[in-house]
Parts: sequence; C-alpha cells; structure tokens
Amino acid sequence: MKSGIKIIFMGTPDFAVPALKALHQNNNDVALVITQPDRPKGRGRKITPSPVKTVALKIGYDVVQPVSIKTGEFENLLKRQKPDMIIVVAFGHILSKNILEIPKLATINVHASLLPKYRGAAPIQWAVIKGEKETGVTTMLLDEGVDTGDILLSSKTEITLNDTAGSLHDRLADLGADLLIQTLKTIETKGLNPTPQDHARATFAPLLNKKDGHLNWQMPAESLDTFIRGMTPWPGAFTFHMDKRFKIFKAGPIPMEVDELPGTVIKGFPDELRVSTGRGALSILEIQEASGKRLLTKDFLRGYTIAPGDVLT
Repeated sequence: MKSGIKIIFMGTPDFAVPALKALHQNNNDVALVITQPDRPKGRGRKITPSPVKTVALKIGYDVVQPVSIKTGEFENLLKRQKPDMIIVVAFGHILSKNILEIPKLATINVHASLLPKYRGAAPIQWAVIKGEKETGVTTMLLDEGVDTGDILLSSKTEITLNDTAGSLHDRLADLGADLLIQTLKTIETKGLNPTPQDHARATFAPLLNKKDGHLNWQMPAESLDTFIRGMTPWPGAFTFHMDKRFKIFKAGPIPMEVDELPGTVIKGFPDELRVSTGRGALSILEIQEASGKRLLTKDFLRGYTIAPGDVLT
C-alpha cells in the first residue's frame, strides 16, 4: 500500500539514485520524476540519459525532462499533478518561488553536508579538501536561496584518512536516502518541525572545474593530501613535469624537514616519488600520465624517469 503523500521527485546524477530507489522500496507515491535532458557523455560524446532517468524508467515511473524549468508550461505540468510534496536531490536547478509554492505540504531537499556548513554545488569535495573530520547529510525545506532553508533532520558520518570525494559520495548518497525516508515518516507522524539555520555559521562549497585540480606545491603536505583526495575522482588533481601533465590519485604526507623549494623531487626510497612541499614532503603513491594508465608509483617509475632535483609545477 502506497504512502498517502503524493510526491514529485526531482534529481539527476548518481547521488540522487539511492533516494529514488528508497522511495520506491518504501512504497511512496511518486507520481512523476523530473530530471535534466539527455546529454553528450564520454569521449564519443554519445547522448546519454541521466542516472535518475535510467532508474526511474526501469521502476516504471513517468519521466519528464524539461529544457527549461522557467516556463509557465512547466509550472502548469506540476500543478496538474497536485503534489503534496516535491523532493529535490541534486537536480541541478534552483527552483522559483512559484514552483516552491505548488506542493500542499512542502518542497524538501537532501543536501550532502551538515548545514549550514558547505552550502553550494560541491559540498562533498570541499569537506574532504578542507580536512574535515566529519560531514553528513541534511534534509531541509527549500526556499529561494542556495541551501538556506530550514533544517528538518541531519545525519553524520566520519571522514576517514582513506576517504576520497568518490568514496564519501557513495556513502552520503546512501545516508541521504535513509534520512529522506526517516524525514517522510517523521512528517507523516509528527508534521513539519523545521529549525532555522544559523546563517552566521555558513560556509560555502562552490562549483569546481577541471583547472581547479592543479596542485600548488607551496601548500603543506597534509593539505595537499586532503586536496588530492577531495579532487578524486573529479575533477582530478594534477601536476606537470617538463610540460607533461600527470594526474595524481593517491599520496601520503611525510612529516620531515625539507630544504628544497616546493615542487622539487627529493631523494626517497628507490621506488618512491617524494616531493618537497610548503611544509614537509609528499610521497606520490598512484599516478597517471595523460595518455597512460593509472599506476602505482613503483610501476610508473619503471617506464618513466623523474629524478631528484626535477621540479613539478
């Protein structure tokens, strides 16, 4: 038997998929799924549906992919559904006041941070980059701002020393799905009980692009480690050696005194690539040449020479 709350779901990437699956598994009444249009993807630029569309069609949900959500036609489409609630998980658009006011109960968002920290498009990456010890997910009421709405519930998770943005993404996606179901059950039994955010404590997580992954060797080794993990798998951390671009997937800080200028390769073990930083040294553990494969450093050095005294930029 389906839940009495009629839902329109809005989401696009992989992060939103566990939430959509959880709604289905818990017999929630999802009347319509809204996702972004199919787009070119990969080297072949093949037109590809969003992960949410792929899953929604397999489940059997009706799917709509508006080119623009800023039209009267789109608003009327939503109004005709007469939803009790709109649920938004990584949809990729800011909703207008007109859309926010359509559902009878509320428009709810699942955000991948412990608000008010890390408002914005890349909360997972920035939490790792900044060396946070924990993060989490938050359900909130959407308003016209960017992640500024009142909080409903939150759930925490530790950021381990081995976490990348990729591993944390997957964990938070599942945590967000669980929190969404918990939020809906709480609303059904107790109603809405939102808590305003403390805007004075807000921090921000702006969108990242490919050039943002360029390593700055002036940074301390510990910060470079969190930077690399936060940039993995996307947009990817990279450096240059003699004009060749190398992607760095994994590294480890070494607390040691260094005299060489930051970015200088220094002597380490025979199969190690050790680099001087703004404080301490960084051992590069996994690396990839632009046209090559991702390799352990010891395997990479069998076919490519980077010698002590060389400078990475």
